[in-house]
Amino acid sequence: MAEVLLSLALIALGYLIGSLPSGVLVARLTGARDPRTVGSGRTGGTNALRAMGFRRAIAVAALDVAKGALPVLLALYLGAPRLAVALSGTAAVLGAWASVWLRFHGGRGVATGIGALLVIQPLAVLLAAPVFFGVIIWRRFVSLGSLSATVAAVILLVAFVWATWNPPADIVFGLLAGSIVWYAHRDNIGRLLRGEERRFDLFARSER
Repeated sequence: MAEVLLSLALIALGYLIGSLPSGVLVARLTGARDPRTVGSGRTGGTNALRAMGFRRAIAVAALDVAKGALPVLLALYLGAPRLAVALSGTAAVLGAWASVWLRFHGGRGVATGIGALLVIQPLAVLLAAPVFFGVIIWRRFVSLGSLSATVAAVILLVAFVWATWNPPADIVFGLLAGSIVWYAHRDNIGRLLRGEERRFDLFARSER
């Protein structure tokens, strides 16, 4: 019973940590423009770049990664069952996308998913990174890079489980977190199919 309660507490805490709106907090603390007022209205790193510029966007991305890694590290430190570890990371991704502090609005969950996966299997992040950057350089769509890298990361995680490098419960994180990221991108997918998606420009100035 104690193990079940610990698992539920860690999952709930993972959601609350993931829900912390990094983009909004950085904007308010630095007097920058709220990322929800530009582009897609999301709070993640891409919109933070458009609203606040490169340096603040890096801070937002770092915080988003940290809020994915922290719940997983805590669950591992407390000796929680591996399924609870996977679900705490998944809950963080869910919170990043549907933040309780922003009336269930937020980002896309990509950076938070990266943070969780860095703890669960860092090699999957390392090997999926070229897919992410390669697609962005090739097509100049961050959304397409994120979606492609998510698929690559899930496939890699499944392969690592098959190779017995990771416990089977980690597949739960890959499938659920990956599904959340893809669902969070459903509007981007629609725009990509219609040829209306906005291309990424790293050197563009923040929007005024």
